[in-house]
Amino acid sequence: MQDGYLLNGRYQLLERVGSGGMAMVYRARDLMLERYVAIKVLREDFTRDAAFEERFRSEARAAANLSHPNIVTIHDFGIDNGRPFIVMEYVPGRDLKTLIKKRTRFTVEEAIPLMVQACAGIGYAHRAGLVHCDVKPHNLIVTSDGRLKVMDFGIARALATISPEERSDVVWGSPQYFSPEQAAGGPPSPASDVYSLGVVMYELLTGSPPFHANTPTEMARLHRDAAPHPISEFVPDIPPALEQIIMKVLSKEPSARYRTADQLGRVLMSFGASQPVPAQPRTNGTAPVHQTQPPPAAVPVSSPPKEEPADLGIDWASVGLGLLALIAAVGLVPFWMWVYFVYNPPVR
Repeated sequence: MQDGYLLNGRYQLLERVGSGGMAMVYRARDLMLERYVAIKVLREDFTRDAAFEERFRSEARAAANLSHPNIVTIHDFGIDNGRPFIVMEYVPGRDLKTLIKKRTRFTVEEAIPLMVQACAGIGYAHRAGLVHCDVKPHNLIVTSDGRLKVMDFGIARALATISPEERSDVVWGSPQYFSPEQAAGGPPSPASDVYSLGVVMYELLTGSPPFHANTPTEMARLHRDAAPHPISEFVPDIPPALEQIIMKVLSKEPSARYRTADQLGRVLMSFGASQPVPAQPRTNGTAPVHQTQPPPAAVPVSSPPKEEPADLGIDWASVGLGLLALIAAVGLVPFWMWVYFVYNPPVR
């Protein structure tokens, strides 16, 4: 589609901002609501498959129900001249893959806040019954102020539609980032997304994914059978606790990983809380701005407190009761005098 094309009579395509294996992505303007949006238009050859088109509709509808600060919001979807499209929130920023290429690698202090945000968005989808199926740095958008949003839930699948016996000839996800069970053609699960998050985290810290191969078949074999090199071989100063977390996430068996992205996120938050003050992620190619411990707050100068009167140990309650008793006794004096004179009248 050419720039300026009016999609579905409503969205004016302004420029192409990306392309992938299944779609072209455009920055566009919603003429009805007068706002900028991002639109993913599927390749024409995919739409010739009626089953694929129906699956696209189903998954786009499910993804449109997701509303979370760390997920790119889906505003609309439809078909224009036989080509399905998804209208998404336009997020000004760059994908994590671009940032890794520019930076080579991120420090632990920079990587953990980004991964916690990714886990928050994907964990929310897991609670809603959706698996992303294609978690990779290309689908993680980082804004200039360090906010991360997960995009491309268009291929997510409802967990309710997946049966344990299901097997598919279609391998979901990108070969460098998919899980061993996806590499074997099995159905993805939340633990599959957790594995992919582990691959992303490995790449963030080392600058490269754990496995490299010349063919998708060889890549699938490595995910199924090969153990990744310990991160400490590339980053000697990585905290051992964090390396253990990542190695657990990259376990071949789904049951050996964290079950959901929420679980992984909580573990990373606990780890991050035990570390020094984190650095701000560097997203513009400049030197990272490291936070330093803030100086202690100034104590306001005030006049010295007034001295309290010394406590003499007086039981004022007892004193009060004694006074009342004394007053009562004095008040009875006239009565007793009357009684006395009644029985002892004065002699005349």
